[in-house]
Amino acid sequence: MADIIPEGIRRDFSILSTDLRYFDNAATSLTPVQVIEAMDDYYSNYRACVGRGVYRITRTATEAYVAAHRKVAGLFGARDGEMVFTKNSTEAIGAVVTGLKWRRGDKAVITVLEHHSNYVPWLRARAVFGFNLEVIKVRKDGVIDPSDFEKAVDDGTRIVSFCHVSNVLGSISPLEEICEIAHEHGALVLVDAAQSAPSMPISVKSGFDFLAFSGHKMLGPTGIGGLFLREEIMDELDPFSVGGGTIKDVDLDSYEPADNWERFEAGTPNIAGAIGLGRAVEYLSDIGMETVNAHERRLVERMTEGLSEIKGVQVYGPEVDRRCGIVSFSIEGLAPHLVASILDSEYNIAVRSGHMCCYPLMKYVLGKPEGLVRASVYVYNTLEEVEYFLSSLKKISAEAS
Repeated sequence: MADIIPEGIRRDFSILSTDLRYFDNAATSLTPVQVIEAMDDYYSNYRACVGRGVYRITRTATEAYVAAHRKVAGLFGARDGEMVFTKNSTEAIGAVVTGLKWRRGDKAVITVLEHHSNYVPWLRARAVFGFNLEVIKVRKDGVIDPSDFEKAVDDGTRIVSFCHVSNVLGSISPLEEICEIAHEHGALVLVDAAQSAPSMPISVKSGFDFLAFSGHKMLGPTGIGGLFLREEIMDELDPFSVGGGTIKDVDLDSYEPADNWERFEAGTPNIAGAIGLGRAVEYLSDIGMETVNAHERRLVERMTEGLSEIKGVQVYGPEVDRRCGIVSFSIEGLAPHLVASILDSEYNIAVRSGHMCCYPLMKYVLGKPEGLVRASVYVYNTLEEVEYFLSSLKKISAEAS
């Protein structure tokens, strides 16, 4: 059974020239040479601030930065002015949580499946703004039932916020159905796409109002992410910071905000990071997001099948057709961190272990407060690597029994 993506793609990732088997892509992806070169080109040849001058290299930098907005927005079928660059998904989510103009009696709806980045901000904001917060429970496999949202969302709901893909279980949420339920009650929808944006096609036609994602999980550099916000509801959100670059005009006692994304990007931005993210989006688009998704499914299908055949291993999450490129598991009698440590030290395999920033899910749904072991695949992983991973775990499990 051949890989869907040619193995030659691995030559673009210099770190893979070693014997490292990297299966921690849900935490951060590797970076291809094309992205590094795009960022180096900025630093080496037109290093200047954007939108702050008329000389040649600052115009070049500004054009590249604006083009990055256009490239990233285009990945989701969004308009140029609807993409705001942030530091990461966490900052993007926080911008919505704290920027909404909350009213007395408002309600927010989230799920127990959420990463702390889409859980803790709501707990803190509830204490500050006094809105109501409802947390929807999920099945043990992480699958969300739309009927649970139908029960939770009412006419007093201001916003519904949920992860498109669970960073623990890889389960895919029914995006369009949840958006439809929320909008029937006049509620806004914020989607945490940190795990889905790198791995599958996503379109604004699905109906969400806000979409948060991180560049470092989709072949881009660290310190850059994005927030899509639908132009029609842009005035619903107050910028979490104001200053240089966010205004059209300032008088002695008033100011006029800039249009579109510019009003939300205060100060000098991460110019090189934005250019790098734009190049990463081009790289993924050249492969095709449908191809990326099919490749992940092929690898995960073999990984879950192989893990289920190893004595003492329990796999968590839904069936492959409802799962992204993430597989979490446990080995009877072995702590998650010990398994990860052995995989690293003896087999040079990198995986994640622990609670994965999802304490509520681990404690109250999975009953695994100590956490799990997580293997996550991406475009440069191969079936050969998966087989090596499975054979390594067989040895570890056999030695433990």
